[in-house]
Amino acid sequence: MTDHQFGPFGITTGLDSSADSIAAARAAEEIGYPVIWLSGGPLPGLQTITDLVEATTEIKFVSGILAVSKYSAADVGTTYAALEAAAPGRFTVGLGGAHGPKPFATLNGYLDELDVPVERRLLAALGPQMLKLAAERSAGAYPFLTSAAYSADARKVLGPDKLLAVSHLVVLETDAERARAIARDTIGFFTRIPGYIASFKRQGFSESDQAELPDHMVDALAAWGSPADIKAKLTEHLDAGADHVTVNVITGVTGPQPIDQWRALAPVLLG
Repeated sequence: MTDHQFGPFGITTGLDSSADSIAAARAAEEIGYPVIWLSGGPLPGLQTITDLVEATTEIKFVSGILAVSKYSAADVGTTYAALEAAAPGRFTVGLGGAHGPKPFATLNGYLDELDVPVERRLLAALGPQMLKLAAERSAGAYPFLTSAAYSADARKVLGPDKLLAVSHLVVLETDAERARAIARDTIGFFTRIPGYIASFKRQGFSESDQAELPDHMVDALAAWGSPADIKAKLTEHLDAGADHVTVNVITGVTGPQPIDQWRALAPVLLG
């Protein structure tokens, strides 16, 4: 399997160039996490990636993801080249968000223009066609809201040598009712998005599952409980063929970075 020196576990979070975000990135580095995957939605622009790299010393960053409809291939290539010159190996380009009637043609055209080495770019991929494209034209795939069974299937499509990095929801809460409620609130948002609706269906979740979000669906898509419980759940992805699992901590509260949760998980995930 591909070794991008990300280790088995990293962090997914949304950061900008604010003092609070810079402090969170520095905290993640101090705790010992090897990589932060930057959620595309909260990312205000490419300058933030540069700001975060410059504010830290070793931790790696992956854009997870840059929407190709928002960022031009030329601008992404320029940002990558500048960071590679200043901080070699610390930024990997994660791409996705190709919408419209011909997403594969859109992505292929974008990749034709993108001046970033194949081994330093990844695709957000859920379906088999996108996984195949990720295998052919990038270093690997970065799926979200998937089960361990999906990881096993994705590995077969990607082949043995491509990176499979999975973003998994995490709720550091031992009360089952509260943990599942927090997870449902996030998962429910994605049951209204066509690409995720199709992904859930491929994973065996029925229309009623997607409407009601029963325990078995929530438990497949979110890890909750004690740090040890969470590691056991995340390790299912690694055992199924993933190379790396990035921890997407949700707390039910919007705004503050979950630094306390990152710190609580670190002895188990990074020890």
